[in-house]
Amino acid sequence: MTEQYVLDLRSVDPARVSLVGGKAAHLGALSRIGGIRVPDGFCVTTDAFRRALAQAPSADDRIDRLSRVDPDDREAVRTLSAEIRRTVEAIPVPDDVAAEITRALARYGGRAAYAVRSSATAEDLPTASFAGQQDTYLNVLGPAVLRHVGRCWASLFTERAVTYRRRNGIDHRAVRMAVVVQRMVVPAAAGVLFTADPVTGNRKVATVDAGFGLGEALVSGLVNPDVFRVRDGEVVARTVNVKRRAVRALPDGGTREVGIDPGQQGEPALTDAQAVRLVALGRRVEAHFGRPQDIEWCLVDDDFEIVQSRPVTTLFPVPESGDRENHVYVSVGHGQMMTDPMRALGLSLWRTTAMVPMHEAGGRLFVDVTRRLASPSSRAALLDALGKDDPLIRDALETVLERDGFVPSFPDAVPGGPPAGGAAPAPVGNDPAVVGELIGRSEASLAALERDIRTKSGPALFDFLLEEAFVEHRRILGDPLSHQAVMAGMEATRWLNDRLREWLGERNAADTLTLSAPGNITSEMGLALLDVADVIRPHPEVVAFLRGVEDEDFLDGLGKLPGGAEARAAVEAYLDRYGMRCVGEIDITRPRWRERPALLVPAILDNVRNFAPGAAGRRFEEGRSRALRKERDVLARLRDLPDGDRKAADTKWMIDRVRIFIGYREYPKYDIVSRYLLYKRALMAEAGRLVRAGVLPDREDVFHLTFQEFHDAVRTRRVDHGLVRRRKEAFRSYHALTPPRVLTSEGEAVTGAYRRDDVPAGALTGLPVSAGTVEGRARVVLDMANADLAAGDILVTAFTDPSWSPVFVGIAGLVTEVGGLMTHGAVIAREYGLPAVVGVERATRLIRDGQRIRVHATEGYVEILP
Repeated sequence: MTEQYVLDLRSVDPARVSLVGGKAAHLGALSRIGGIRVPDGFCVTTDAFRRALAQAPSADDRIDRLSRVDPDDREAVRTLSAEIRRTVEAIPVPDDVAAEITRALARYGGRAAYAVRSSATAEDLPTASFAGQQDTYLNVLGPAVLRHVGRCWASLFTERAVTYRRRNGIDHRAVRMAVVVQRMVVPAAAGVLFTADPVTGNRKVATVDAGFGLGEALVSGLVNPDVFRVRDGEVVARTVNVKRRAVRALPDGGTREVGIDPGQQGEPALTDAQAVRLVALGRRVEAHFGRPQDIEWCLVDDDFEIVQSRPVTTLFPVPESGDRENHVYVSVGHGQMMTDPMRALGLSLWRTTAMVPMHEAGGRLFVDVTRRLASPSSRAALLDALGKDDPLIRDALETVLERDGFVPSFPDAVPGGPPAGGAAPAPVGNDPAVVGELIGRSEASLAALERDIRTKSGPALFDFLLEEAFVEHRRILGDPLSHQAVMAGMEATRWLNDRLREWLGERNAADTLTLSAPGNITSEMGLALLDVADVIRPHPEVVAFLRGVEDEDFLDGLGKLPGGAEARAAVEAYLDRYGMRCVGEIDITRPRWRERPALLVPAILDNVRNFAPGAAGRRFEEGRSRALRKERDVLARLRDLPDGDRKAADTKWMIDRVRIFIGYREYPKYDIVSRYLLYKRALMAEAGRLVRAGVLPDREDVFHLTFQEFHDAVRTRRVDHGLVRRRKEAFRSYHALTPPRVLTSEGEAVTGAYRRDDVPAGALTGLPVSAGTVEGRARVVLDMANADLAAGDILVTAFTDPSWSPVFVGIAGLVTEVGGLMTHGAVIAREYGLPAVVGVERATRLIRDGQRIRVHATEGYVEILP
């Protein structure tokens, strides 16, 4: 195939991004949109870059080394990238390439001024914009264009571009650089248009930043731009700043910073009419590309030239509703303590087995609560249920409700099941046999599933799952008696906290009264790992062996060591009981502990190091004794009050109730993930058959298929490999997105606020979920497998689910970004008597690893200490 070194921009096909790079592909598409003016120019293709790089084999060697270097080794990245840049800049433009560039310049004016701009193949992508990562040179006079083409090639290896690629999972060896050369535009004003609000994400509000002269003044932060917010063809907000400086083009090439006449400094760079006209052009561009755009524009003779358009990659996607009505969505992940993105199979399986309809966006799940907000009666119940657990969600919903007309109003309650917080509980009494009956039902159902699923394969497996297993899954999940037991424990907790604060001035009294409550499968899981450590601790060779574990077959090696057989038996017994668990366990595609037992090794070693033998029993008994002492103290003080005998009797009944039922709060989730392990084993066996049949290259490719697509692949022996590849790329990009608690159909992410005035200045506000005050070293941990915790440390993380409970036994306090009063981390923190504050926005970024902090878990805030 003949290499092409230069292409006219208007002939560039956006499908040829591998030849022209992202920027040129977008400019070529822009030039063909009716009514959009784009400066004329051409593209020096990636063929030319490849041809030039072939002249310096040492550059390829260094790029290979750069691809292998540890991304955290900043010094190595800096050194290697600088070496590659120098090597590339020193490469002369090959003669035949230079000849084609010179001919192209002659067509537009050999002595004219040009903008010379990078256009990498991994640039202006839907999932990574690379804004500002490579170089642009303005007002380059014709003869100097060749030299600046080489400088653009070299800018592919700026340290910032290299780091950005590594963060987005892009291989340096796979990226090539094209260069865009366009006639220079000398504008009266320039700036940036976002066709969606870049702060709130609202797709109906466009934001225009504008300044005098070239846009470089804005990009470099030289001036504060004028800002226009435009909605529905009208400027709805305007900020006009004093602009003392501008960047202008010089007659002999290059640019210079100049002062603006004092009389013009306070004038707007655009009129309202111009801003509205610009946004109308932006909407046309957005419609063409099918997503919000970040557009660079220039104003020339009262007309707009578009010099760049790239997708806005930081916006959280909007769930598809299928209509044009307004919708309000609440995050499922915040309630489930798993805000990471999920793969397609995980999303579809959770949706298939859920009790309420769910919507997907950005790899996360949301529930549409619009209809419930529209009715006064269901609105109150919804706000009350959600607000008790997560005040930020309630505040965000109330913020949306304050906007006239966004949520419709219906006079009658909307039928369709319980509100998001669950139905009001029917009386279940205080009979411990209720919990035993529920657990017995679950165990019998799981045993039947394990027996029956073994006999199914191929399309029959999927039919069995859809027609029998998932039906039983939903039946167990929706069991009214189970809901009543869960709600009994939760409501008793709230009753105790409310009444004892009213009667005795006690804050969060239930936190102590629920210590070591029986039957909590998640807290038992953490204590059971202490027992595993007790078996391992007396055997130094086993401990040393575990410190060197790097693969998943380490259990086989244990048996060869003194004490290894006992150690292996202890780990295996633990996995038999808890091996279905893992971080992010609501996503079936996540590796379970049974599949990767090495994930448990760091927690086991922490327990060996930090605890003495018998710690599990002592901790449980200490918690139980504290709860009994608290009960006696509370009841005695109540009896001294007016009507004290009645108050004491009511309180005693509620204490018994909470201790009977609060532990069961964790069991339904345990049932779900137990089923997930059985489903996954059967499904992965089918994936293995697809690999052996040559349908898939890798078993885990099925993770990027929905359940129905997986079913179709098993039935037809065909898979859309392009779809799998796109899903993988999308999933990788979703990690960079922060899911909102509340999202509107306009794309606005509504965060909510605590609105408290009792928190000291500089402290981080959150939700108190387990009382106490503790001071210690903050350990910011985003992956449990990387936790290295010492006694007295305070764990700071984004979220915790039940899989984190093994590390709870060794820490002094807990701070999370996500969570509510009754989410798993809060329940287990109370079980262990661990001071905890959850829902602390951006905690993992505002608190540095190793800082000393004080957690005020009774009041709900965190102080960062000097």
